[in-house]
Amino acid sequence: MGTTGRFKRMYKTIAFALTIFIRIYWYKIRKKTQSEWDYLWKDIGKDFRNLLFDLEGLLIKIGQLLSIRADLLPRPFIEQIQDLTDQVPPSSWQEIEKVLAEEWKNSVEDHVTHVETEAIASASIGEVYRATLKNGEKVAVKVQRPKIQEIVETDFRTLSIIIWFANHFVPLPKGFINLNVLFKELKQVIEQELDFSKEKQSLLTFKKRFEDYEGVLIPSVVEELSTSKVLVMEWVDGIKLTDEAALNHLNITKQELAKRLTELFLPQWLEPGSFHADPHTGNLLLSKEGKIILLDFGMIGTISKNDAMNFQRLIESLLSKNYSQAVEALIQLDFLLPDAEPRTMEKVLAEFMTFQPSQLQEMDIMSLKLEMTNMIQALPIQVPTRFVFLGRSFMTIEGILAMLIGEDEIIDEVKPVFLKWLRKQGNTKWHFVWYWLQSHPMFKIVHTVNDFLRLPERMEDLKELEQRRQFQFTMYENSKRHCFQVTLIGGIGGGIGFYTSESMLGYIGLGVGVLGLLSYGVMNYKLRKWLKYMHPKRKT
Repeated sequence: MGTTGRFKRMYKTIAFALTIFIRIYWYKIRKKTQSEWDYLWKDIGKDFRNLLFDLEGLLIKIGQLLSIRADLLPRPFIEQIQDLTDQVPPSSWQEIEKVLAEEWKNSVEDHVTHVETEAIASASIGEVYRATLKNGEKVAVKVQRPKIQEIVETDFRTLSIIIWFANHFVPLPKGFINLNVLFKELKQVIEQELDFSKEKQSLLTFKKRFEDYEGVLIPSVVEELSTSKVLVMEWVDGIKLTDEAALNHLNITKQELAKRLTELFLPQWLEPGSFHADPHTGNLLLSKEGKIILLDFGMIGTISKNDAMNFQRLIESLLSKNYSQAVEALIQLDFLLPDAEPRTMEKVLAEFMTFQPSQLQEMDIMSLKLEMTNMIQALPIQVPTRFVFLGRSFMTIEGILAMLIGEDEIIDEVKPVFLKWLRKQGNTKWHFVWYWLQSHPMFKIVHTVNDFLRLPERMEDLKELEQRRQFQFTMYENSKRHCFQVTLIGGIGGGIGFYTSESMLGYIGLGVGVLGLLSYGVMNYKLRKWLKYMHPKRKT
């Protein structure tokens, strides 16, 4: 990608971001209603989706990662990008052949007898081709897209500019949306996917981990032909889990298949180590023998021993109502933002746990999930990417199980697998959790309670106690708005003065603009300090 192409890509992305910032500021000034804000975010989501398809490349991958951050972004925006598929037109075979020759240090023909020059899969970072090695083995060759490194560098530089501008000039509640942390996590995920040697290592780790489990098949790696930009794997044919007709011809019931999926993923979610973060139906196939074929190890999450220990500690603390210890566990897990006030969080957690199981009433589980998302958005919490991936993995498998056996049967199929895993672990903390859940009737059904779903309302009642401080918060916001207007007027006046050769007007306008900008910075600094003591619901 040449200099002109990079500049054009940066210009389109930054111009789009500035347009969004202006629209948000305008809605702030006009004090729009919630329904109008929802329509705005829906419209922004559509425009963002169109921009992604226009620029392609890394931005589609970033859009996919943002689509799972319902804890940070407005729901109408998420709904417009949540079904993004990472599919882009393939590169020309001449470009791919050049990459292979550079990585293998000689021509492609020296290693393969045949290669299909049309990609069987093409995504933003890599493309997959089918080939036959000299020894007759059929393989899948995953090749990094040409010039993707330049695109990544350009897009990250562009995003860093946008985030700097947002942190300093956009009227967002930055004390509760840490854009720098989000950017750092996005960068780590993308950089990991760019290095195919890390994907190779993840594949080998999973293959070793499940080598004694007969119900899973993970492709072998041709290590001598695999590099940081090329990954050569055993070719494996399989049946998609969505192919109803083909599944009916296999010698395995859907209940048994659901059990095998649970046995495969439950240890990944509950034990320290790696877990597959993208187990959609394109990466999960079924062999004719009924084995689960696990593919694509580019997106892998990791739960450390400390994470597992603190997660158990969090659950145990909540169940025993030790909220100070629960808050400490949340801090250790990186769930709380730096400005979160521990004592306030203790009160919120206590409120969270005050529902009465005796008042249970049946309700649709999707309503519960939406309410839980709203609750998370109301708190000074930013879920770390590794746990977002964990939730995504869990929800994806849950959806596949529901497709196979129906949502009503999931608990019946999962329970014996969990009990078997529990006995194997011999972990007293997990046993404590299990016995507690068994003793409370709310966990014996799938649905939940009106009182529990009214939790966000009760949290709002807690916040009403801080109305006097909210008034001060509004004053700071108004001052920032006025400073921004002065800066804008000064900038326009200065521009007109210099354009018309009226130097005096130009210098006056420039001075007014600089004064307004400095005042804005002062007010922004004061507001940041004030946010340490405020806990308003995160909203636009």
